[in-house]
Amino acid sequence: MVSLVLLWMLFGGCALLILFAGPKLTQNAEIIADRRGLSDDWVGLILLASITSLPELAAGISSIRIAHAPEIAVGAVFGSCVFNLLMLVVLDFAVRGESVYRQARQAHILSASFGIMMIGFAGLTVMVGGMEIGPQLGSVSVASVVILVLYVIATRAIYNYEATARESAARETAETAPERTLSQAQKWFAISAAAILIGGILLPVASAGIADRTELGRGLVGTIFVAAATSLPELAVSFAALRQGAVNMAIANLLGSNLFNILILAAEDVVYTDAPILETASKSHSVTAMAAVVMTGVVIAGLLYRPKTRLFRTVGWTSIALFTIYLLNAYVMFLNNA
Repeated sequence: MVSLVLLWMLFGGCALLILFAGPKLTQNAEIIADRRGLSDDWVGLILLASITSLPELAAGISSIRIAHAPEIAVGAVFGSCVFNLLMLVVLDFAVRGESVYRQARQAHILSASFGIMMIGFAGLTVMVGGMEIGPQLGSVSVASVVILVLYVIATRAIYNYEATARESAARETAETAPERTLSQAQKWFAISAAAILIGGILLPVASAGIADRTELGRGLVGTIFVAAATSLPELAVSFAALRQGAVNMAIANLLGSNLFNILILAAEDVVYTDAPILETASKSHSVTAMAAVVMTGVVIAGLLYRPKTRLFRTVGWTSIALFTIYLLNAYVMFLNNA
């Protein structure tokens, strides 16, 4: 039997692999998009958020097919949503002068609103799971089809709205990316993607072993540890955008990643052939989903109110509220798995 120390070492190694490969993957994806003229297209706008969510996708599929731990798969998706919103606290702390919410465009409210719709719908599906109130397509729930439709509507609506602002997140980063040919970018993209896939595949295996050996529960490990590890690319990319002064791109990346994260649940539902994954998942995941909904509502309030005051000139009340909700969710998940 593998020792707990080795399992933690494997977990840490996978997390570091994802951390270093994630930004490289995103950077080269942006170069490819720019070279192929996708920067001003719908694909270019969605590219950044979907690429940084690749670890969640790899970890989710691995959790189901290799680790046989669907609870980790579902927990990691919802946990990644609340972790992405927690990163806004870090961004607010890192930005000097005005609050990050005063520097951000209110156009982010649209993607945040769609985030509430998709996360809330997924959480509600988990909450009423087992009642057999909805039809199924084999082992796939109709809820997954609804999630796919919502994602398509959200991305199209965001693109159409952003077109009026004449701003492209993909172009902002592509202009500051290193000079590389298309073939070089494609090579490094493939290498980075392979590294993330390896990390994403092995991460749930280590996590399942840690959960079983420590009795923390697979739902808690997925929601807290796996979610944090797979969200490292979003953190790295958002900080890189912040260093370039692209505050709006950093926020758009985090909110857009949450939309793609919920889409991953639909993909996991297809892979999990035993039953509809959302309807058989632990009801405790609905707590994390509702926490993500409330946190997104707080973000919308911050974007609308645009607070001037900052506590000790560091963070505002919006960030304090986000941090408090995250801690409460972690505490409730711990109590549920204790």
